Amino acid sequence: MINKEGKIIFDTLFEAVSEAVIVVDNTQKIKAINSSAEEMFGYNTDELIDEHLDILIPKKYKKDHDKHVSSFLKARQKRQMGHGRDLYAAHKNGNVFPIEAGLNPFEIQGEKYIMALIIDISLRKHQELEILELNTKLENKVIERTKSLSKTVDELEKMNQQLDDENQKRIAAENKVKTALKRERELNELKTKFLSLVSHEFKTPLSGILTSTMLLSKYKLTEQQERREKHLSVIKNKVHYLNNILNDFLSVEKLEKGEIKYNITTFDLDNVIKEAITSVNLILKPGQQVSCSSNLENITLTQDQKILDLTFSNLLSNAVKYSSESTSITITVSQTPTNTIINVKDEGFGIPEKDQKNIFQRYFRAENVLLNQGTGIGLNIVKSHLENLGGSISFISEENVGSTFTVNIPNKAEI
Repeated sequence: MINKEGKIIFDTLFEAVSEAVIVVDNTQKIKAINSSAEEMFGYNTDELIDEHLDILIPKKYKKDHDKHVSSFLKARQKRQMGHGRDLYAAHKNGNVFPIEAGLNPFEIQGEKYIMALIIDISLRKHQELEILELNTKLENKVIERTKSLSKTVDELEKMNQQLDDENQKRIAAENKVKTALKRERELNELKTKFLSLVSHEFKTPLSGILTSTMLLSKYKLTEQQERREKHLSVIKNKVHYLNNILNDFLSVEKLEKGEIKYNITTFDLDNVIKEAITSVNLILKPGQQVSCSSNLENITLTQDQKILDLTFSNLLSNAVKYSSESTSITITVSQTPTNTIINVKDEGFGIPEKDQKNIFQRYFRAENVLLNQGTGIGLNIVKSHLENLGGSISFISEENVGSTFTVNIPNKAEI
């Protein structure tokens, strides 16, 4: 039994949080609840004290619940209950609703207890379903648009006038999409930003692909190969850009759900940096140069190589994008017995001082680059991955002078 002193501690703790709080003993008998729990489950305190926790578990889940609680009692470590699967609770009136629960073992005067913090996520589940339905509609629209573009490519020579009409229809359709997006903004701020980014960032590359595809059909002579190569390069770069955007959105979703699984291997940093430089050379502006001024021999890491690839790709592409022509981008690397420090320095636009505190926030973009393409999520994703691997990312920057981003990562990941 919890004594008077313990009850005072429980009461103070329970009523200080907005989540439903339930305390059970080793036999899963309820010993204390807060007012949020009364409201969530429909019971008053007297109806639940000394009752078995099963009273709050839907009948179909009771068997598995006992097994999971027994496993937790043996480990006695803080953890999120039901990680990787959906959890449900039962209201007094019989309604079943989805929840999230965190379990925290503790001990008072030799007695062992478990405190569960419970959140009703019915609204979130409903919103997730709405977002899923919306994403499905968007995917169908992309499929339909792709079919239309393929057909247009085959009939370009006889459809010049029809293309003018189609462009007008496309503008009208885009206006309808924008109107529809405005109506969806009431769902939540995250969905609004997501839909706006998709609408804006896909429009420009697709228009570039369409224009280059139309022009390709006009260059049929052998001596026009250089022009054909130019437009093929534009198409390839735009497709690469769209693919990177999709990968960024998938990474955000996986990071939020905790579904990222890192693949730790031992590799030479030299190869990673060379491949990153080769890749970014395809998008260099006239006169721009990328180089590594450090000796990379014998520098190895035991980390997730794909995350290092992603980090270099993001930092180098940003340096190219946000720098003028005829500027230099320099990579320097140093290694201690425990960590590797990598600097990427550019001579670009720099980050305004008032924007620097927000530069790693998702969807944030500095005011001096708002006219450049970008989603504002790349640095946020890189920062999350590096921190998950025990590393960090920081920067120094001066507007109209340039920026230096510094990655500090353990030589050997411990996850």
